[in-house]
Amino acid sequence: MPYSPPVPARPEVVCICGSMRFRAEMRAAISGLTMAGAIVLAPTELDSAPSEEEKAVLDALHLRRIDLADRVVVVAPDGYIGESTRREIAYARRHGKPVDAIDR
Repeated sequence: MPYSPPVPARPEVVCICGSMRFRAEMRAAISGLTMAGAIVLAPTELDSAPSEEEKAVLDALHLRRIDLADRVVVVAPDGYIGESTRREIAYARRHGKPVDAIDR
């Protein structure tokens, strides 16, 4: 049986941010953080592009995920950070959330 670290009484809650064009990298970050004992909040993956109204709802929900998180992890392969992710980073910092990046 593979080793799993013990889960603390109150695991860290991490919110993943980044462009949905990097789904595979986000999934890898989610898996790694989860296996490290964190509760991971991530953007919703859809089968098709959302309408403008749906995107507004999804963006607002993602800010609430940031509110719930202890810290934010930005998935930014090659350093790419789009407009929505920049807005989320600024929001997280305004609310005192530490922001880390994964750029691989």
